[in-house]
Amino acid sequence: MSGGRHTVPVDVHLLAVRDGEQGPEVLLSRRAGDVYAAGLWHAPSGHLERETVVAAVVRETLEETGLVVDPADVRAAVTVHHRPPGGQARVGFFFEVRRWHGTPQVREPDKCDAIGWFPLADLPEPMVAYCRAGLDAYRAGAPVALHFQDPGDPISYDPAVDRLLLVPGHGIRGAAPEEAVRAFTERAVGRVAGWTDVSWAREESRVWQARGAGGGTWYVKIHQNDRFHRREVTALREWVPGLGGGGPRLVAADPGLLAVVVTAVEGRPLHGAVLPGVEERAVFRSLGVLAARIHASALPPPPPTPTITRADRYGKVDRHLEAARPHLAPGDEEHVRAVVEQARRLEPLPLVVTHGDFQIRNILRAADGSLRIVDFERSEPQPVVRDLVRLLDRFDGREDLCRAFFDGYGRPFTALERAHLATEAVLDAVSGIGYGAAHGDPELVERGRRTLAHSRAGTLAPSPTPPDGGTPS
Repeated sequence: MSGGRHTVPVDVHLLAVRDGEQGPEVLLSRRAGDVYAAGLWHAPSGHLERETVVAAVVRETLEETGLVVDPADVRAAVTVHHRPPGGQARVGFFFEVRRWHGTPQVREPDKCDAIGWFPLADLPEPMVAYCRAGLDAYRAGAPVALHFQDPGDPISYDPAVDRLLLVPGHGIRGAAPEEAVRAFTERAVGRVAGWTDVSWAREESRVWQARGAGGGTWYVKIHQNDRFHRREVTALREWVPGLGGGGPRLVAADPGLLAVVVTAVEGRPLHGAVLPGVEERAVFRSLGVLAARIHASALPPPPPTPTITRADRYGKVDRHLEAARPHLAPGDEEHVRAVVEQARRLEPLPLVVTHGDFQIRNILRAADGSLRIVDFERSEPQPVVRDLVRLLDRFDGREDLCRAFFDGYGRPFTALERAHLATEAVLDAVSGIGYGAAHGDPELVERGRRTLAHSRAGTLAPSPTPPDGGTPS
């Protein structure tokens, strides 16, 4: 071993994070006066004294911003080994905090002249390159990052000389996709400065957020099979543009990699949102409008068979029951088979463009209240009822939401459509129970069980009472 022991200064950095209109926001202050990097934005920070790093970030937060943070609310975000353009290397501990007391304010005017909240996806300029490296590493999910600047590099962040290197952690789900996918993405959008895995907690769902070195955000998706890839690409090319900004734009597709790059879509997910009654009804009316626009889209070429066969529609019941059987209540299987047998005698429905997975978690609400929709891998020509299957649970005990949806849709379903919807919902419930049990998705399992219970009680298919008191067609 050559040389002596390596000693470095230690910094602590606060990443106070809150939800904003454009996604997560972080608290930043602008350095001022006779200090390092004056005029540049930076996270509240300071040097470690004779204390723990957690105690240090709590102290610095209070001194610089006036916010009171409980040490129990401090979470490790990322550690950055940094070397400035001129000077000694140092180690910075970045901590995430999402709860505090007080309102942020400038508490040290000799060191800071402004403070404010900024979207993580749209950070201010100019910004200290060291802090920007910590934020980019935090967004990428890396536990450790290296940021060794060269002599002559600017103190402020410059994407042309971005020195950030991420060190992935054990057990962290791919902070970045494989090299071939990264190369495909950069051919489409230019150099990517950071990746964040935003996949659902399922092995076959792989989605990354890619942040361009020169600005901009895109999403990269790897489909689990060729069928899903073709469906999503067809939808993005053929009918999603007709939504007029209601969905992402396809930037690039690679059938060999089963990959697509799409633009980011404004809005917050409706999944998990709690809205006042009036707002919730407005959202469901807008959902009806969106569904009607999708169903009115021109069918992609070549035109499919005008109607769908009973064998195609109900032929998978045995496979779904096999997977779900250990989790069904007594009598469920017999009920499902009886429903399917009755459905085989129904007149088939014509096909339209459908989203195929029309549910709350695929819907975003923009700041102006308008809705956006994502995830088109299940889009294909199907009967209109297909896009109601995964909304039915939302109508449970909520006649007002059911009425709002169909008011936006422009018409109630016919008796034939409601009969087909009841069957589709039962099949989807059985499929969901089997899939959810096998993939650790308890929400999917419980939704399926509720659907079966409603089906057996005869309270499943929506039939909102018209405002004039008449009878739905």
